[in-house]
Amino acid sequence: MKRKSIRPWLNSMVAGVMMGASIAAMAAGNRAFVPMGSADAVGVIDLESYQMTSTMTDTINTHGSALTPDGKYLVAGSLTPRDIEESVSRPEDMTEDEHAAHHGGGRKAPADEQSTGLLYVVDTTTHSIVRKLEVPGPVHHVLVTANGRYAVSTHPMGGGISIVSLDSGQLVATVATGPAPNYVTEIEDGQSLLVSNTGNGTVSEIDTQNWFVERNMRVGGSPGHMALSPDNERLYVNDDSAGRVVALDLPTGSVAGEHDVGEAPHGVGLSPDGRTLYATSQGDDRLVRITLEDGTRQSIDLAPAPYHLAVAPVDGRLLVTSREESKLWVIDPISLDVLHTIPLDGIGHQISLDPR
Repeated sequence: MKRKSIRPWLNSMVAGVMMGASIAAMAAGNRAFVPMGSADAVGVIDLESYQMTSTMTDTINTHGSALTPDGKYLVAGSLTPRDIEESVSRPEDMTEDEHAAHHGGGRKAPADEQSTGLLYVVDTTTHSIVRKLEVPGPVHHVLVTANGRYAVSTHPMGGGISIVSLDSGQLVATVATGPAPNYVTEIEDGQSLLVSNTGNGTVSEIDTQNWFVERNMRVGGSPGHMALSPDNERLYVNDDSAGRVVALDLPTGSVAGEHDVGEAPHGVGLSPDGRTLYATSQGDDRLVRITLEDGTRQSIDLAPAPYHLAVAPVDGRLLVTSREESKLWVIDPISLDVLHTIPLDGIGHQISLDPR
């Protein structure tokens, strides 16, 4: 969605972005961004040449990632705690005094508040970090809302999520959801977020107008990654403890069914038309495809330990990382043939794909 005004903290970058517009036009639309954990970098993969063409560096242990709706910026979260006294970026339109006041006036925090977390805002044309945003704890997964206004992070150590304004860079709200919040997705109308809580077997629905939990839906087990159907009626949630994916009926908040996947399921995704479910089983070294209309199940060996999964929004190609080796597979969604294997610099985590 185009904005009517340029965010204040991006003013100084407009000239650079305009100069790089032709480069961006060539690169945009067919890239995958893969945080590589302890490699302290995000890999940029060209899905036409099937090469990792560059890296976004100077990040620390990035795990979660999400693109802004226009694809110009990637928001990546660090899973490593950060000393609260380490400096963070000051917005260009904010004075030093205002910045200090926003972050507690320079006070020394109590012992139980000595670590926070970081989000990196990275220009996808220049691959440079344009801003660092402080959040209340290490970051697992990340979402940028469809209107481009907020970056949402799950904080497994903190029992909730944080919401940061991408206009001001300020923390807007924190919402307690449950123990070990894992993954977050957004209902298409933008009125709600859905958060899986691994620690108590629930999915929380959060009102985005007032930032509070509207309801908690019980799925059982250890819910993690999620995929939302195109009609916003069904949420598919992997359950690591039971080797299954649960189908949650959102209008009623009740479990409508489940699909066997295998030991230690992790990544989950839907075909662009919402008719086919894909999931990875780390323990069984398998990728599973389930036709939702009739429950037909097919799978292939994919070793070792298939991990995070993403589905290309146009042609449905599958991108799957390995939990044990530094590589990413590109897989045909119909035949399940491995089309390409792409080396990474580290273990690949939450994959972000260019907008349609």
